[in-house]
Amino acid sequence: MSNVKKQIKTLSLVFVLVLVYSPIYAQQKTLVTRIIDGDIVQVLYEGLEKRIRLIGIDAPESRIDRKALKEANMSEHDIETIVEMGAKAKAYVNGLIKRGDFVTIEFDIKEMDRYGRLLCYVYLSNGKMLNEEIVRAGYANVKTIPPNIKYEDTFLNAFKYAEETKGGLWDGQ
Repeated sequence: MSNVKKQIKTLSLVFVLVLVYSPIYAQQKTLVTRIIDGDIVQVLYEGLEKRIRLIGIDAPESRIDRKALKEANMSEHDIETIVEMGAKAKAYVNGLIKRGDFVTIEFDIKEMDRYGRLLCYVYLSNGKMLNEEIVRAGYANVKTIPPNIKYEDTFLNAFKYAEETKGGLWDGQ
C-alpha cells in the first residue's frame, strides 16, 4: 500500500473517531420535566417525555417497592431507613435541577435499558456532571454496568471522596 493510501486511511479513521466522540454528536440539550428519584430524571427528548436512568450510579429508592425491599434485605437498614435515604437523595437532586431546567445528556455505548429508559450522563448548566455530583455528595453508590463504563474511575473517585468526607448518606455511618 502506498504512503498516500495509508495517510488517507489514517485520516479517514481519525475523522470517524472525531465524529463519533465529538460532543456535538454525543451530547444533546433536553428539558427537565420531572425528578423521579435520586438516579432517574424525566426529560423532553425528541418531542416525547422520556425517563433517564443516570449511568454509573445507584441511589436508594424513595418509595417502597421491590427494589427498596431488596436493598433493605441486603443491608443493615430497614425499609423505612432505605426510603428515607432515597428521599434525601431525591431532595439533593431537586436542589441541583428542577422542572424547566435545561440539561445536556450524553450517551455511552448502550443507550437504553430493558425498561425503555434512556441511559445517560447528565450535565448541569454549569458543566458539572449530575451523576458524579450525586455520588460525590454521598447520595448514591457507584454502579457501573458494562458496556457503559466510560466514567467509572470518575465515579469511584467521587465515591471515595464522599466516604472520606462523610457526605450525604455517609454522614454518621
